[in-house]
Parts: sequence; structure tokens; C-alpha cells
Amino acid sequence: MVTTAAWIHEGQPLRATPQLFGVVNVRLSSDTAVMTTIEENKDLVRDFISSLFSLGDPLAVDTYLSDSFVNHDPPFGVSPDREGMRSAGAMLRKVFPDWHSDLHLLVGENDIVTELFTASGTHRGEIMGVAPTGHTVTLQGINIFRIQDGRIVERWGRLDDLGFLRQLGVVPQP
Repeated sequence: MVTTAAWIHEGQPLRATPQLFGVVNVRLSSDTAVMTTIEENKDLVRDFISSLFSLGDPLAVDTYLSDSFVNHDPPFGVSPDREGMRSAGAMLRKVFPDWHSDLHLLVGENDIVTELFTASGTHRGEIMGVAPTGHTVTLQGINIFRIQDGRIVERWGRLDDLGFLRQLGVVPQP
């Protein structure tokens, strides 16, 4: 019988190579180590988005973002640092109490993770001078995160701001 398996030994990923008669020869594999880090980075981003935006936990900023975090494209006019992300999360949860993010695609390579998402929530609070409508509002976007030492250190993003503003009635439909 020929089998393959993967283990972690003393923090190092091990790859098993099949041998005849069921004897497994284990060797270190840098390929496995890279994949583990990429998967860990993807999990980190997934958990951050879920914690801050879907669950509304402002402490997610302290858990997942580096002290030196820089947001190169801060949404809604917030500051480009950790407190700006905390403010964006709090504002969205205040205005859209059921705000949540649906992940469509998560791609990782080296220290970069890219997320394609659609977020939505019911408009229950005032935003940009617009009174609550009770309608569901959606926001599509792409985020690119850079990870270092197990924390998010940078974010770049493109959100469908125009579509968001049209749904709120701030910008007229074409």
C-alpha cells in the first residue's frame, strides 16, 4: 500500500513521500511551509473581516492590525491608520446594524492576500445626511492586504462608492 501524509514537527512542516510496503519517509518541504503561511494569511484576513465588519467587534483592530498599519485607501473619509479602520467598522454597524461581508474570492501569494466581496446591511441610521430608509444597501469591493509577522500591515482597496451612493439616493441613478 502506498500512502502520503503531511505533519508538523517542532513547528516545521513535514512532507511524507510514499515508499513501498507502507513505510513512510518524511522530509522537510519548503513548498509546504509556503502554503501553510499563505493559508494562515488568508485565515487572518477572513477572520479580521468577519470580526470587525460582520460581527462588529472593534477589538478586531487590536487583534489583527499591526501597530504600524497603513490604509492606503481609507473608506468614508476615515484616517489611514488602525483607528480609521475601527471608525469605519463602528460607523457601518451603527448605520447598518446587520452589516455583513460575503466573501466571493480570497487569493494569497507570499505576504499578500486579495479579497473580493459584497457587503450588505439594512439602512437603519443616518449616513451622509440621508435618513434611514429600511432598504438593504450593498457595497461591492476588492481589498488587498499585506501581512507581516502574523498581522495586517497595509491595505489597498477599491469600493463601489458610486453604487453605494446611488443606493442611498445621494447620487441620482443614470
